[in-house]
Amino acid sequence: MKALTLTQPWATLVAIGAKRIETRSLRTDYRGPLAIHAAKGFPRIDVFAWYTLGDCVKGELAAFDIRSFAQIEQLPRGVVVAVCNLLAVHEILQNHTGDEWNIMTLDGRKHTWRLTTEERAFGDYSGGRYAWLLADVQKLAVPVAARGALGLWDCAAPELAQEA
Repeated sequence: MKALTLTQPWATLVAIGAKRIETRSLRTDYRGPLAIHAAKGFPRIDVFAWYTLGDCVKGELAAFDIRSFAQIEQLPRGVVVAVCNLLAVHEILQNHTGDEWNIMTLDGRKHTWRLTTEERAFGDYSGGRYAWLLADVQKLAVPVAARGALGLWDCAAPELAQEA
């Protein structure tokens, strides 16, 4: 299974279904099952950074009882926290205020992604970047230890195949 490593709290935001669009500087032709891995390292964030996080980010985390910087530091790291499907990748051509993407899957299911205030707070929508559209997110009941990597990488954990 392919995997994508995100730092915390972004990996948890994907796992809980709050973040459905991952923005990246690179595109990929890959589509299909994707493991969401929480990086082992922690970004240089401090108490001041917690207070400057957008209210949207803090609000989504608070809904899952994560209300402080200390709790963010305790989020799982070095593990796969969810599996999902990467359905599409769209180039961001400009400041995409109010944009909407509709994708029809091969089995006839329709998915809609809207750039809500919350979703905008979770990514970098600068022109020239790419929006990776994630669907069917399933948070793992028990995170699976894995070593991450930059970009898409192959995750060999057999227990993840059952989740996808």
